Amino acid sequence: MLEDSPDRRGFLKYAGAATAASLAGCMGGDETTETDAGDGDDTDGGDGTDGGDDTETTDDGETEVGEFEVTITQGNMPSGLDPHDHRETPTDVVMLHAYEGLITRDAAGSTQAALATDWSRVEGENAAEFQLREDVTFHNGDTFVAEDAAYSINRIVDEDVGFASPQRDQLAGVSGASAVDETTVRVELDGLNPIVFSEFATYCDIVQKSWVEDRSKSEIGQEMNGTGPFQLDSYTQDEEVVFTRYDDYWDDPAEVSELTFRSATESSTRVNQMLQGETDIIVNVPPQEVNRINNSDAGSVSAAPSTRILYNGMRYDVEPFSSKQFRQAMNYAVDLESIVSNVLGGFGAQTGQPTLPEFVGHNDDVDPYPYDPDEAERLVEESGHAGVEIELNTPVGRYLKDLEIAQAVAGYIDELPNVSASVNQRDFGSLTDELLTGNIEDKPPWYLIGWGEATFEGALVMTALLSTNGALTSWSNDEFDSLLETAANSTGDERVSALEDANALANEEAPWIFLNQQYSVYGVSNRVEWEPRSDERIDAYAMSPAE
Repeated sequence: MLEDSPDRRGFLKYAGAATAASLAGCMGGDETTETDAGDGDDTDGGDGTDGGDDTETTDDGETEVGEFEVTITQGNMPSGLDPHDHRETPTDVVMLHAYEGLITRDAAGSTQAALATDWSRVEGENAAEFQLREDVTFHNGDTFVAEDAAYSINRIVDEDVGFASPQRDQLAGVSGASAVDETTVRVELDGLNPIVFSEFATYCDIVQKSWVEDRSKSEIGQEMNGTGPFQLDSYTQDEEVVFTRYDDYWDDPAEVSELTFRSATESSTRVNQMLQGETDIIVNVPPQEVNRINNSDAGSVSAAPSTRILYNGMRYDVEPFSSKQFRQAMNYAVDLESIVSNVLGGFGAQTGQPTLPEFVGHNDDVDPYPYDPDEAERLVEESGHAGVEIELNTPVGRYLKDLEIAQAVAGYIDELPNVSASVNQRDFGSLTDELLTGNIEDKPPWYLIGWGEATFEGALVMTALLSTNGALTSWSNDEFDSLLETAANSTGDERVSALEDANALANEEAPWIFLNQQYSVYGVSNRVEWEPRSDERIDAYAMSPAE
C-alpha cells in the first residue's frame, strides 16, 4: 500500500511526546554485554545450561514442578516449523523451545555445552569433532545419536540431503559431517574457519534423521520432534503455537508447564493484550507506551541492547542507487541522531558501519554520517539524478518503530529540493520472500530491514548482507569481497584488521543508509520472572513464577 510522504513537523511533534529522559530511566541501566566471541577452543564443554532453580526434589529423588502457563506475543507468527527452512527471528524464537544445537550461549554470550559436552579441532586437519551427550531423547522417545547430528548439519550445508536451506551461510566454511561412532560427530571444514565453534554456538538445530526422512516437507513444516525442554502440543498456522513441558528432558524440567505463542502486528494491540492479562511477554513496546505499562498493575518494561542492526538497503544495480554519490547523499540527508532520540525515545544507537560495537571487527574510527542536507543536495546534483522519485519499502510491526523510522527517513530525504521520497508499507513475510530469493532483481530497489547476528561476529553480518554472494546482499564490490576472504583465512590481528578495513570501506561506499542498533524493549507481566537477552532469544526455559 502506497502512502504519501510524512509531514515531518507533525511527526516529530508526535514523537517528542515521549521524552528520552523519562524513558532512559526505564531501561535498567547501560547493559553493555560482554561476550566470548572466540572460536571455542578454550571452552571446556561444561555441564550444560542452567535452569529450573526453583524446582523441588522429593524424598525419593523425583523432581516436582507445578503448573505455570505463559503466553508470548510477538509481532509475527513463525513462517513454519521446519527449523532449517527460515531466516526470521520470530520463527527462531519458537524453534528454540523444541530444538537444540550442539552447543549454545548463555545470556552473557559465552559458549556453553548443550547436546555436545565437549568439542575441539582435529589436530593437523581441517576438521572438528563434537562429543555428544548420551542421555538425550527426542520428543517421540527415540534416543539422540551422532547420526542425527551429522544429518542435521548436512541438511543445512548440502542441498542434496534434502533441500537448499536458507541457513547455509550460517555454517559458512562447513562442508559436511559424519558420525564417527554413536557419540562422536566429525565436521569437515573448507579451510581454517576461525569462527566454526562460534557458528555452532548460535546455529544448527538438531533434528532426528529417521523422523525427517519419513515425512514430507509439508509435514516437517507442521510438526516438531526435537530434544528441547518443550514439545509441540498444537499448531494452527498464522494463529497459535502451543507447547507443553517435556518431562523427559535431559536437564532439569522447565518451570513453565504450557507455553503459547501468538502474534499481533500492531504494537498497540500487544500492549492492550498485556494490560488486560491476555499475554505475559510482548515485543517491541513503543516508547510512548512505556509509562502506560510501568504505571499499570499488569507488568513493567524491560529493555536491552540487541545484536540487531536496522538499515536501508539500496540496490547497486539500478539507478539512482548505482551511484556512490547518490547513496552517500541519502546518508547525509537523514538526521539519524534525531530519529534515535525522538522516534525511538533513546531505545537505540546510531550506526555508520555494518558491524555493531560489541562485535568482532567493529572499526572504532568510523563514525555515523553527520546530518548535512546541503552536502546531500550537492551530491545528488553530482550524481546526475536530481529530480528522481524513490520509494522506501518497509515492514510494519516487525521491528521497534519500523514504520515510523521509515517515515522519518523518507521525510528527511523528501525535504531535499532535488529528490522526492515516499513510503510503501509491506507485509513482512512477502518482503523477506523477495529479499531471500538469492536473485538481486527480485529485491525492491530501496528497503528497510533488520538483521540480528547472535554470534557477535562482524564477518557473518558482512558476508550475509554485503558480500557479492551473500544471502541478503544488494551490493557487490571486489575490494570488499577480498577483505572478507582475507578474514576468512586468517586469525588474530590480521583477521580483525581485515574486518575493520571492510567496515571502513562499507562506510565510504554507502551501500546502505546506516540506521540504528535496535534495543529490544519488552513488556513483562508481573506473573513472570525473566530478563531480556541481547541476542533477542525469548527463552521460556529461563522463566519462573514471580514471587
